[in-house]
Amino acid sequence: MPDRKTKSAGARARAEKAGRQAESLCCLYLWIKGYRILARRYRGVGGEIDIIARKSGILIAIEVKQRASENAALFAVTARQQNRIAQSLQGFAAKTGHAGDLRMDVMTVRPRGRIRHHINVWMGP
Repeated sequence: MPDRKTKSAGARARAEKAGRQAESLCCLYLWIKGYRILARRYRGVGGEIDIIARKSGILIAIEVKQRASENAALFAVTARQQNRIAQSLQGFAAKTGHAGDLRMDVMTVRPRGRIRHHINVWMGP
């Protein structure tokens, strides 16, 4: 009988793999829609941003959430996480010399690869 740590480590590994696959699927979707992917899994001062992209001069942080329902995915982005992502995006903008607009999108991925792109869902102060 496997111990709890092994089982939870296995579950974390499966979730990590599923998350990477969802991010790859979202990158492909964004590329097809004309977005330029600048970074994946960017670690900034505030925390990690799943995808950083640019379109029409706007620098965009995209959080990818894979859940069984769209509502569960959207509610999984907490206010604390939003603030950390905003900090990291502002740092990325400063580092790269981007002086234009910033925004935050959320992409939800449901079973069987159903993707929905929620544009400009939130941006910090």
